[in-house]
Amino acid sequence: MKKILVAIVAVLFAAPSFAQFGSGGFSLTESTMYYGVRLGLNVASLSGDISSDWGAKAGFNFGGVVGMRLSDATPIFLESGLYYTERGAKDGDAKIGLTYLEIPLLIKYGIQATDDIAVLPYIGPAVGLGIAGKIKPGSVSSFGSDGGFNRPDVGIKLGCGAEYNHLYLEAGYQFGMANIADSDDDTVHGNAFFVNFGVNF
Repeated sequence: MKKILVAIVAVLFAAPSFAQFGSGGFSLTESTMYYGVRLGLNVASLSGDISSDWGAKAGFNFGGVVGMRLSDATPIFLESGLYYTERGAKDGDAKIGLTYLEIPLLIKYGIQATDDIAVLPYIGPAVGLGIAGKIKPGSVSSFGSDGGFNRPDVGIKLGCGAEYNHLYLEAGYQFGMANIADSDDDTVHGNAFFVNFGVNF
């Protein structure tokens, strides 16, 4: 958790260096392609056939994105990218760690709130592949032969971002759609509230 906080603080202190960019990361009146980096925090949970004693678990979230405008007439953008994201659940000292590589496919609608600020609500699917994780106490792999979770995951992301001087901030929620339980008798979904900070180029 300390490493997560240090990384977030480092990005926040680096933010003033981005002020050299022009106002607005991209113009909503032009056909545009943009690139960005993201760093943030997940507050993840598991729902379904799992004990209610398992609560939320904080995790790290970072990645890169690319987006493009789909229409000259309407400020609709398609954004994708690749994220490293930590999820799972926690019950006291017991933890379920689930780490994914994730590819979202988001539809964003741009609203020019002021001359300098663009607001971008969005929705879309996200496909994840479990790459690591531990179940503690002990050190059982979350996705190994002794683990209890499938590697593939699919969710729906719903959120809203805001951009100013190429600086970008977003918050949203990911609803787990796929059953990640490695069992025919159980159904478990991975969910997460997330906040990301970054910059668009």
